[in-house]
Amino acid sequence: MKNACFWLASCLAVLGALVFDVAHAQGDANAGEVVVYSARKEELIKPIFDQFTKETGIRVKFLSDDSPKLIARLESEGRKSPADLLITVDVANLTIAKEKGLFQAVQSKLLEERVPARYRDHDQQWYGLSKRVRAILYNKQKVKPEELSTYEDLALPKWKGEILTRTSSHPYNQSLLANIISVHGAKGAQNWTNGFVANFARKPQGGDSDQIKAVAAGEAKLAIANSYYFGRIMVSNLPEDKRAQENVGIFFPNQKADKGSLSGAHVNISGGGVLKHSPNPKAALRLLEFLVDDHAQRLYAEANKEFPVNVIVKPDAVLAAWGTFKEDETAVSVWAIYSNEATRVADKAGWK
Repeated sequence: MKNACFWLASCLAVLGALVFDVAHAQGDANAGEVVVYSARKEELIKPIFDQFTKETGIRVKFLSDDSPKLIARLESEGRKSPADLLITVDVANLTIAKEKGLFQAVQSKLLEERVPARYRDHDQQWYGLSKRVRAILYNKQKVKPEELSTYEDLALPKWKGEILTRTSSHPYNQSLLANIISVHGAKGAQNWTNGFVANFARKPQGGDSDQIKAVAAGEAKLAIANSYYFGRIMVSNLPEDKRAQENVGIFFPNQKADKGSLSGAHVNISGGGVLKHSPNPKAALRLLEFLVDDHAQRLYAEANKEFPVNVIVKPDAVLAAWGTFKEDETAVSVWAIYSNEATRVADKAGWK
């Protein structure tokens, strides 16, 4: 009996050791991989992920898709989701993900040091990764930069039939309009939007690149578009992009704005957050920190032609050639308060 008990105890000890080894091995394997759901295109983000793997040994698996589809997928997967990190574009999408309870709060001294307060969530659930300006692009043969001044100016009759932009339902324009509401109030924003829409050269269609190319072709004098689209056009060898390089200039509005106007150019962000049900939150946080550190910010800015969110890092040479500019000081998270109002204002003005 004594021998039998000893044998049983020995077997249990061996089994326990095996279970521990298996669990430990699984933990090591999990620590070596992070899964990212990304709204950034693969060719733009993969080189940065590859560099992260090279420097840390942590593998990155990622799925690229549109932000709404990724958010819907995370909702559907729930606790069973394999994703650790969500990277998306525009503060509107980050806000939606937060409101749906998809993120978890993380504390990181590096993130707080590298990301200015107005470009991160006050609850520490998401952080900006790069910046883009909602700029004015103008036909250099038809407009002198001295004729341009503010976003508010775009609602004046002098621009009748001369402005191009995409639909109001796109987050880029929703955020701009929310920013205007935050400064001018709903009534002031409605007056501005009514005048702005009255100046459209055509019904909104296509993306930001389409607006820029149409301005280059002389279809209108001005377009509202995100700066990185023009940055990518500036390094392109395509014939239609060559024409845009020659014929289009970029202008950052509200640099000398009066009190009561936007205090500088409207800046939006791409950003990311660690997911609530992340299987590997430590690796996810490490990747998020990597994305805002100096080296990755340079890679990110060069690949995407966006402005670094890290104030230590200088812009890519193409962007630096545009000169310095003043940014509006409103915290981007504030725009979420006015998002529904922005939709109502745009609909009332007939901006579809």
